[in-house]
Amino acid sequence: MSALAHRARTLALLALGALVALPAAAQDAPKLRSGQWEVVRKSDRAGDKGMRMTMCMDDAMQREMWVMGMGAMRGMCSKSDVRFAAGRGSVDLVCNMAGSTMRSKAAITFTGDTAYRTDIDTTYDPPSNGIAHARTLVESRWLGACKVGQQPGDMILPNGTTINMRNALGGAQPARPSTDPKR
Repeated sequence: MSALAHRARTLALLALGALVALPAAAQDAPKLRSGQWEVVRKSDRAGDKGMRMTMCMDDAMQREMWVMGMGAMRGMCSKSDVRFAAGRGSVDLVCNMAGSTMRSKAAITFTGDTAYRTDIDTTYDPPSNGIAHARTLVESRWLGACKVGQQPGDMILPNGTTINMRNALGGAQPARPSTDPKR
């Protein structure tokens, strides 16, 4: 795998994991309940059909995803302002993504420790892959305990493949078929 492809894969995995872990792991953010989380992402981009995935999370995995995500942003983002107070959060980013300046603002609303909603407004200058502006909605909710045989970091992707975020980011574990009986 080329260095560019590996970096793109790593960034994609971090983005997926951050959909679950970023709000939960920030020091001032409400702590999310450990267990299986469902994440549904919808966007206004033409042709985007959205995405649904689940991830087995515990406190340690939430912290690890935060550290990994913040580390990736540190190298690419000139601004990374993340704030939480009274069940709400805001994220304000300015990052360089493959020659395009990405400006992203997110508003996060928590429902206790079992759900949150993130509204994201992003612009790209110059446009990235033909996209100059995108609005994204991420809704995440706790489903219960992780499935038998799962370990923290196991993420079931929309195609049913399971990867473990700890191992995938380190390149140690290949994707494996889902153990989810609904698939």
